Amino acid sequence: MIAALHGTVLEKSEDEAIIEVAGVGYRVAFSVLTLARLPAPGEPVRVRVRTVVREDALELYGFLGPVEEAMFTLLTSVSHVGPKLAMTVLSGLEVDELVVALERGEVARLTRIHGVGKKTAERLVLELKDKVKVLPRTAAGAAAGPRGEGPRSDLVSALANLGYRPAQAEVAAEAALEKLPGAELEALLREALRTLRTAS
Repeated sequence: MIAALHGTVLEKSEDEAIIEVAGVGYRVAFSVLTLARLPAPGEPVRVRVRTVVREDALELYGFLGPVEEAMFTLLTSVSHVGPKLAMTVLSGLEVDELVVALERGEVARLTRIHGVGKKTAERLVLELKDKVKVLPRTAAGAAAGPRGEGPRSDLVSALANLGYRPAQAEVAAEAALEKLPGAELEALLREALRTLRTAS
């Protein structure tokens, strides 16, 4: 099983990247938040990988750190939560924020993640509320609140990391925040990307 890749970023899209290692390109799925933090195409990168073998495919899911990978493992241990849904959850909240939401039983907050219904959110809380306590957290996460950074700054940064010019990122971020006030970063990023595709 592939456990890690150390190579060069070839391409990045909305939910995956191609990483070249020794002349071979590996297609790796990432959460939206992690993908935004990956280096630009042409830059070196080292990622942790979970390999999922199916009858008709071999899928790779990537992470920049062990805590995110551990959360992915916990999420996929929940009944009816596969790797793609786990990535959707990781796209909607930073790991620290997700831990807090699960510990506090914040079902409503979890259902704001695109693709997560009430039953799934309740199942996540029920099965992971105690298990997530063993995950290490940053000082910011231990403070138990949403990040102090504004969503606009996070959104502009994510778009810039995906290769968009600062001016483009600023305009798309403003449009997304105006259309989806109070939305999670994943939803804002998808809306901003739609705006950018329409404008191109």
